Amino acid sequence: MQKPSIPKGTRDFLPSEMVRRNYIFDTVQKIFRRFGFQPIETPAMENLSVLLGKYGEEGDKLLYRVLNSGDFLSAVNKDDWSSQNLNKLSLQMCERGLRYDLTVPFARFVVQHQNEIVFPFRRYQIQPVWRADRPQKGRYREFVQCDADVVGSDSLLNEVELLQIIAEVFNELKIKVTVKINNRKILHGIAERIGRIDKLTDITVAIDKLDKIGKEKVNEELLGKGLSSEAVEALQPILHPAGSNLEKLAQMENLFSGSETGLKGVDELRTILNMAEALSVPTDIELDLTLARGLHYYTGAILEVKAKEVEMGSICGGGRYDNLTGIFGLPGVSGVGISFGADRIYDVMMQLNAFPENSVHTTRLMFVNFGKTEELYSLRLLKMLRSEGIHAEIYPEAAKIKKQMAYADSKAIPFVAMAGEKEIADNCIGLKNMLTGEQQNVSPEALLAKIK
Repeated sequence: MQKPSIPKGTRDFLPSEMVRRNYIFDTVQKIFRRFGFQPIETPAMENLSVLLGKYGEEGDKLLYRVLNSGDFLSAVNKDDWSSQNLNKLSLQMCERGLRYDLTVPFARFVVQHQNEIVFPFRRYQIQPVWRADRPQKGRYREFVQCDADVVGSDSLLNEVELLQIIAEVFNELKIKVTVKINNRKILHGIAERIGRIDKLTDITVAIDKLDKIGKEKVNEELLGKGLSSEAVEALQPILHPAGSNLEKLAQMENLFSGSETGLKGVDELRTILNMAEALSVPTDIELDLTLARGLHYYTGAILEVKAKEVEMGSICGGGRYDNLTGIFGLPGVSGVGISFGADRIYDVMMQLNAFPENSVHTTRLMFVNFGKTEELYSLRLLKMLRSEGIHAEIYPEAAKIKKQMAYADSKAIPFVAMAGEKEIADNCIGLKNMLTGEQQNVSPEALLAKIK
């Protein structure tokens, strides 16, 4: 008999893991709400017509497609079947797919509900997404994204507020980070500068892999996409300017004298960086001209966040998209957003031992069960404690004390209450601190204060 298992790239989460994950979700959600964002949810499945073509050719390959119910072969064209045309066959057999991210479904949501929401619309969304990627460290096939987006506003104030959100989230989670920032308009200007604006997509897709595959492989890919060796050579110094953020922008400004789009990108980034400095945003922000973010819908500022003390891919990313709603019939609605990768953040925090000690406690207090009479006394106290927000439970059977204590210990419950015949007669509770071993008798009134 085959042992039960789960698909590669997915995970089960034990209670102790879920408590820590919920600590991340609660922290992010609290800060989203603090900045005026409202929650929404969208279905796990979207029509493939919504998803295809939004993430580029490589992204389309990573979409999980869902077979039509019933006879999914009934709509298959015989010629396509004979020729094994997989792209056409999958479209004939699959009308739906699992969402690849939360941004494209959000654009669909905005268009579909445009008469029910108020612009600018500030939404947050915390839900799982799926990608048919090769599982490896920090890369899963199912993972949770925590997104915040503003649509219906061109103002760069939104980008600055998103930088503030990033700083607040990671300061609260106690992760030291660097925010890498760039602008797709600057990448447009670079492509113009080397005379290959027709290869803008190929250039951005390739340089976006620089951290993963290195400079030599990126250059090989660019050559393979039809760029001349002269163009690839001209690209190298442009991508790695020296100096501070503002000095790098000044160098770009000189390079882009003939590129209106490139100059606009420089101006946008200068505005964002100056505002962030004026507001003393408490995080390191680094202009990185190799940052491209491969998703095709980005049009303006783009950013990624890296943990300083742990080797890990980006743990947050995002950017400006000017016309993503246009492909669904609502043109001219600009948006900007960020996405926190909860699973990578969890891995980083585990390596840093950054979770607060009390985040692992699901139960603060357990009552030992001595029998039927004692149960009723304990249950009355439990009702009082729970009404005050204390997480508490009673062992369900009058088992041996050693077994009950081992249960409390295995769940890392910090306090155990004992109400036997003597305690009930004296109207008190024996309270044991499981960490220190200290034990004392307290009144029912004092119990709450001790636990808190």
